[in-house]
Amino acid sequence: MHFIYPAVFHKREDGKYEAHFPDLEQCHASGDTLDECMDNAIAAAYDWIYVELTEFEGDLPHVSDEEDLQLAEGDILRDISVNIRFYEGWDE
Repeated sequence: MHFIYPAVFHKREDGKYEAHFPDLEQCHASGDTLDECMDNAIAAAYDWIYVELTEFEGDLPHVSDEEDLQLAEGDILRDISVNIRFYEGWDE
């Protein structure tokens, strides 16, 4: 299954980056560089979605429209794409 959620990236005063997903409650990531933070955000979103679907059998939240998100100056908005394979061969 393929999922795409927006993530907001922000450069901290110490030069490192942090990210949060407005639609995925308590889903955060950080990294020394923007690229590292993006990689960590992909992993965090994967884990969040996987746990929600497999352990809680919950409905995933709706994806926010970019226009509805309030960004601070310097924030970077990126769509994060996650592929989750639940069993071998499901996408063949």
